[in-house]
Amino acid sequence: MRHGNKKYRIGNNPSQRKALLKNLAIEVIDHGQIKTTHTKCKAVQGFVEKLVTIGKNDTVANRRLAFSKLQNKDAVAKLFAEVGPKFKERNGGYTRIMKLADGRVGDNAPMSYIAFVD
Repeated sequence: MRHGNKKYRIGNNPSQRKALLKNLAIEVIDHGQIKTTHTKCKAVQGFVEKLVTIGKNDTVANRRLAFSKLQNKDAVAKLFAEVGPKFKERNGGYTRIMKLADGRVGDNAPMSYIAFVD
């Protein structure tokens, strides 16, 4: 049975999906918000939320865990220096998805912003 194993269809195979989620998460951490398709926003939201939870407690083990997921030293440093402490007393819900009214030019895909809450 495959209960609870649904993945968003954002790539052709698991390795491409993993790489895309990693890169989107790095961009969200670096810029605070990004604009992408709604499906990609929904897929990366849980990934980013778990990273922020890791980033709230600055230990060597947590830094290594975050680096194993992101493979980017700058993003890990920003996660633990700026993003994690900002949400220290918040228990979840670190990101929000805002749908845009217009679709993407070309294929009319539904677009959204994913951003950290203030």
